[in-house]
Amino acid sequence: MISNLFQYIVFLYASALTVIYLILIFLAFKEIKKYKANESKEMDENFLKTPFAPGISIVAPAYNEEMTIIENVTSMLTLNYPKFEVVIVNDGSKDRTLELLIENFELVETPFAYVEKIKTKPFKRILKSTNPAFSKLTVVDKVNGGTKADASNAGINASSYPYFLCTDVDCILSRDALVKMIKPFLMNKTQVIGVGATLRMANSCVIQNGVITEVRAPKRIIPLFQEVEYLRSYLIGKMGWSRINAIGNISGGLGMFDKSVVIAAGGYDPLSHAEDMDLTTRIIGYMCNFNKDYKIVQIPDTCCWTEGPPNMKILNRQRTRWARGLLQIFTVHRKYIFNHKYKQLGLITLPYTLLFEFSAPIIELFGYLYTIFLLITKGINPYSAGIMLFFVYMFGICLSLITIYLDRMVNKQYKTFNEYLKLVFFTLIEPFVYHPLIVFYSLKGYVDFLSRKKFEWGQMTRQGFEQNKNLEVAVEAEADKMN
Repeated sequence: MISNLFQYIVFLYASALTVIYLILIFLAFKEIKKYKANESKEMDENFLKTPFAPGISIVAPAYNEEMTIIENVTSMLTLNYPKFEVVIVNDGSKDRTLELLIENFELVETPFAYVEKIKTKPFKRILKSTNPAFSKLTVVDKVNGGTKADASNAGINASSYPYFLCTDVDCILSRDALVKMIKPFLMNKTQVIGVGATLRMANSCVIQNGVITEVRAPKRIIPLFQEVEYLRSYLIGKMGWSRINAIGNISGGLGMFDKSVVIAAGGYDPLSHAEDMDLTTRIIGYMCNFNKDYKIVQIPDTCCWTEGPPNMKILNRQRTRWARGLLQIFTVHRKYIFNHKYKQLGLITLPYTLLFEFSAPIIELFGYLYTIFLLITKGINPYSAGIMLFFVYMFGICLSLITIYLDRMVNKQYKTFNEYLKLVFFTLIEPFVYHPLIVFYSLKGYVDFLSRKKFEWGQMTRQGFEQNKNLEVAVEAEADKMN
């Protein structure tokens, strides 16, 4: 009896998930098609010339990032936008991160009216450059807060403009990222409180003067798997949810926000292991509590490249943190779930995340154990089981192939079709190699959270990019293009 009940539950669960993915594919296609129809290079160029463009603060926390800090800050300073600043938060780094910033960007301590709108660990000082070429750069030096969230809050406190883009210092932003991401704030009648964009792997890309000059698929196995996973998540998942205003998470690696709403909602939670999803949840909660209409928008353009985990050790660290953060979200924000007051968040986003993202690794684990039991007791029909497994496998492959098609529909990032063929090949083996690892690390993260294992903002052991030696020339060259 119990055996039959479990089989029915698994069948209904898999069927529901299949239907949801089919709906998301349809919604994502419609949203991307709409976005492409409204896209205009001429409008973007005119926008760059207007004196009325709203100011944007780029906030990037840094903890022990000496391998990539200079190249990435240079990248941020060379963005194509008329009015922006770069706020780097040195969160008590123990390596040469701050020293390299001071040396390469000619920084000195500067008097600054630092107002703590969001409470953080103690603030030490503000550093600015004596070189006019780096006038957009501000470095906040503070006591380590143990999490990225605390550092991000300090950056928000020190920022000057009404919108901020939160990113990581291991990220390379596209030169038009600010233009692409600010437009939804300005072009919607409903108040937009957050915007996300596609993020992909930078591991094998060609980078010169802080700018991606050639996009390449990663050469190493784990970043290549993650490239496929990211594209599937952004171009099908988030674009589909964006169509019905049900996005539950703006990535911590790339997200632009209305600063006034974030401050009113209390900023990032320094105790959260998933500060990006927590912030998204709380700003939506804030808008709903005050009966304000809102939108969170996802755009399909790739605006950011990040250095993905190069090995299993770092992948383990990344995914266990994400998993414990997901479980923490349901503990902290349980009052939102199935609560009609919180609109799509309470009735669609969180229930879906609970049933089909959080629960999936647990159901898979029991599925594996149950299958082993049936094999031992000879209670399984090999033919029927084979058909079901083949269907699941082919459906997963189709999802990845549709993702690749949508990526080419948005913008052909890879110059050669062989790069896409590499992605296709790895989608064929992903269910047998990469996916089991993700399930294992997710379960490990749940156990770590429930056992209250101590968590710290660990180092991601960056591989680093080839460093640019003439920073001033690179930044001034980009500034001249704007004038």
